[in-house]
Amino acid sequence: MKYALSYNTAYFGTDPDHIAEYARHAEALGFEGLFLPEHLVLYPGARMHTVEVDPALPFLDPLDTLAFVAGVTDRLLLGTGVLLLPYRNPVVLAKQLATIDVLSKGRMRLLTVGLGALPAEAAATGVDFRTRGRRADEAIDVLRLLWAGDAEGVTYHGEFFSFDNLVQFPKPYRATTLPIHVGGSSEAAARRVGRRGDGYFAGGALLPDQRAAQWELARTTAAQAGRDPDSLEYTRWSGLDLTEERLAAFTAQGVGRIVVSATATDPAARRDELSEFAQRFLPANP
Repeated sequence: MKYALSYNTAYFGTDPDHIAEYARHAEALGFEGLFLPEHLVLYPGARMHTVEVDPALPFLDPLDTLAFVAGVTDRLLLGTGVLLLPYRNPVVLAKQLATIDVLSKGRMRLLTVGLGALPAEAAATGVDFRTRGRRADEAIDVLRLLWAGDAEGVTYHGEFFSFDNLVQFPKPYRATTLPIHVGGSSEAAARRVGRRGDGYFAGGALLPDQRAAQWELARTTAAQAGRDPDSLEYTRWSGLDLTEERLAAFTAQGVGRIVVSATATDPAARRDELSEFAQRFLPANP
């Protein structure tokens, strides 16, 4: 089992020293990577998972923050959970992601994309909220096409993006693509995993049978699309109170990566929380 961490600047704050300490400690403990969420804008009355949120929550841009994290760590993989793909231009995004991957020597490898659930974010970026699924599908195709393209250029004509003979360098570090995981909790997300994703980062509050059905849908869709379902990675959230019994259940379900987050507001207490978790599940590390 792989273990990664999440850091939410909306709740832990934007102090760069605290972010750097969290990331370095995670790396020293042996965690695989660090995930950051994304929200472009909020507004009075915005609700996440049925809970109204403070519109002044300070969400740092995840890619800029991950570039900073790359500069203060050596091995920690970099991830988003989730990047709001429909609201980003994939040509620009391909360059940003390849740049971070090159400068971090191949650590931008936990990219997870999602659609977003706040219509105001779509409106603020000029995107029709109802089209965000189709737009995300095209964006994934464009990202992969640009990364794999050579000096002869690549061409794409879709519903939302269109270009001829584009050449984009550098490529990702020693690679012609980056893994793209899909986040979400819907059947549409599961199908997107099967058709285009390298993995599924399941979210939402679902019953166990619903979880199982979605993972099976992702795998079935992959097989129908001529892709190897066994190549898909399965990532799930867990609390720091993870037990051996819960871990065994995750493993039986096919989960290969668990993402946890500290909960304390005090940086020293967060450090202690991570250390205690690592002592139980990462015993080979200090």
